[in-house]
Amino acid sequence: MDLRKLKTLIDLVSESNISELEITEADGKVRIVKSDPAAAVAIQPVYAAAPAAPVVHAAAPVAAPAGAGAAPAAAAPAETGHVVKSPMVGTFYRASSPNAKPFADLGQTVKEGEAICIIEAMKIMNEIEADKSGTITKILCENGQAVEFGQPLFVIE
Repeated sequence: MDLRKLKTLIDLVSESNISELEITEADGKVRIVKSDPAAAVAIQPVYAAAPAAPVVHAAAPVAAPAGAGAAPAAAAPAETGHVVKSPMVGTFYRASSPNAKPFADLGQTVKEGEAICIIEAMKIMNEIEADKSGTITKILCENGQAVEFGQPLFVIE
């Protein structure tokens, strides 16, 4: 998406009453979210052409509200083994219901194509399958945690 089109979309969102706009095109996806009328617009482009690449975040400079004091997040260390990443934004669940046995536990051997968790997105439960056979060595998300596109969920070795 070219910068002129992106600037036009940002201007439209900032001048309108909508708080969020998401556009999907063949070359990628752009999500523009307005936090409040006085704040600038945040941009979160996600490029579908390279799912292994990290999600790029770009934001217009915004003066932080008094007392916000958000510290920058430390970069996570690189994981060894195969990392299973979230294919969507949603809520991570290890089991199909609160009292059910988790799909995958630490040390469990899983096969490619086997369900290892659920991500709830827009009230739809999406089973996430292992994309490689092996043993679960790390579970990187807590049950009920919000996850982003491309966020690491499990490490399989």
